[in-house]
Amino acid sequence: MLPVKQVAMTQSERRKYLIQSLLWENEQYKEIVIPRSNAEQKRILRALLNIRMPTPASEDFLAVQDDYLQEETKRKGITELASLHPVQKEIYLWQGDITTLRCDAIVNAANSQMLGCFCPNHGCIDNAIHTFAGVQLRLACAELMKRQGHEEQTGQAKITPAFNLPCRYVIHTVGPIVRGRLTKKDKELLASCYRSCLKLADQNNLKNIAFCCISTGEFHFPNDKAAQIAIQTVKDYKAQTRSEIEVIFNVFRETDYNIYRELLGSN
Repeated sequence: MLPVKQVAMTQSERRKYLIQSLLWENEQYKEIVIPRSNAEQKRILRALLNIRMPTPASEDFLAVQDDYLQEETKRKGITELASLHPVQKEIYLWQGDITTLRCDAIVNAANSQMLGCFCPNHGCIDNAIHTFAGVQLRLACAELMKRQGHEEQTGQAKITPAFNLPCRYVIHTVGPIVRGRLTKKDKELLASCYRSCLKLADQNNLKNIAFCCISTGEFHFPNDKAAQIAIQTVKDYKAQTRSEIEVIFNVFRETDYNIYRELLGSN
């Protein structure tokens, strides 16, 4: 029998293969029946990928997973940085799914464990990035954290390959969690996230980087204040270091798009 990676498979066959493989990894899931509808199959596959621990996978599994995820992203539509227009010198504003952006690096709003979101089908960006990058990303993050020997500090960042995402790298940063009133420390830590990511990008000779709205949403940082800090920190960094790195402010929600549009003076 030919190895799976040498057999031509449809997207549906790949999905079923991946689901079955993940179910068989865990004794308690072996009796679960694969749903018939494509939507339910996609949902259970994402859930299984989300809860999988950072362990190596077989070559066959990775070959099928990689083909499947890259095709899914292709079907969603890949946005080329070259197709975007700057709103200011070396600064872009783009509303869309950051997992479909082809650029040098995208920023992931990570947690202190740096292992991605384990909550099945959660709507956070950490979940989306790990889902569409593939199981290799969680393993790469786990190896980084094992070498470090402790959880990531708020305001710091780490870089990994992007695996199946269109971008080349993912830069993971831990933003501050706002509990109650916004403090000066919260603001300083958020600014540190942006500086850490930019510094890491420049150290790796990256030409561009796409920032998500770090610490908003689940971490409760006020959207308008977060945007102000993001823009000012980027401009200060570029002025102080004379960095020519291109910065894309990526937003998903219309609310954030309007905030950034007003602050950047774009039409």
